[in-house]
Amino acid sequence: MRIALGLQYEGSQFSGWQTQALPIRSVQAELEKAIESFIGSEGVANNPVRTITAGRTDTGVHALGQVVHFDTSIERTDWSWVRGINAFLPPDIVINWAKPVSEEFSARFSAFERTYIYAVHASSCRAPLLSNRAGFFMLPPDTWFDIPAMKKAAECLIGEHDFSSFRSAECQSKTPIKTMYSIDIVSEQPWLYFRIRGNAFLHHMVRNLIGCFLMIGVGKQGPEWMQEVLVAKNRSLAAPTFAPDGLYLAKIAYPEKFEIPGPWLQNSFLPSQLLQN
Repeated sequence: MRIALGLQYEGSQFSGWQTQALPIRSVQAELEKAIESFIGSEGVANNPVRTITAGRTDTGVHALGQVVHFDTSIERTDWSWVRGINAFLPPDIVINWAKPVSEEFSARFSAFERTYIYAVHASSCRAPLLSNRAGFFMLPPDTWFDIPAMKKAAECLIGEHDFSSFRSAECQSKTPIKTMYSIDIVSEQPWLYFRIRGNAFLHHMVRNLIGCFLMIGVGKQGPEWMQEVLVAKNRSLAAPTFAPDGLYLAKIAYPEKFEIPGPWLQNSFLPSQLLQN
């Protein structure tokens, strides 16, 4: 049978989602080890588990609504899966829900929309208690971003485009062509939030976009620069990759027929208006 899981994790201590050679720590390895430990504790030995994920987050990136699936011959109640796997997980990962799904469902290929949120803390000095939770951007006292310019720059990104200018050199995606559905920019000083929705994203794509938005926001580039970078299809023309700290995989959307629960948002400090729709 196939089981889908919804999970959250604080990504600062992980090298990303994907399993890598020990001792490098990854979310996937910790999750699979916990599932296998739970199954083993139920008296079933030699039952290796391989998870498939909706989005392979980068080093240091967090998740509020990650979705995975795995196949198993073990039958348990939804609550037993949640409670049992959580008992073997480290404190920076938690399972929020579990449910059986048809073999037609794929956490990766059934998803039609992914939503990322980036939280920027902009101030004249860094806030230590926000380390790893938000991307820090230094601004002189009594200054703020040009929000209209940033929103104007976002317009050219909506729709289907070749996003080669915003992909990393290590990106393994078969195509740089992705579809952007919406970009929302919310200003709540000293916070600046970006909510970015698309069908899929390239490696470092969101962080590279954030770097460009911030350059426009402080007047180092005009709004039209985003269009110039986009059409150039040249990574060297865009801004440096911004920090992973403030990036959250917020939501994965699936066809209604699969009845996949939404993300578990009670534990988030992010503004409710970014999370509810």
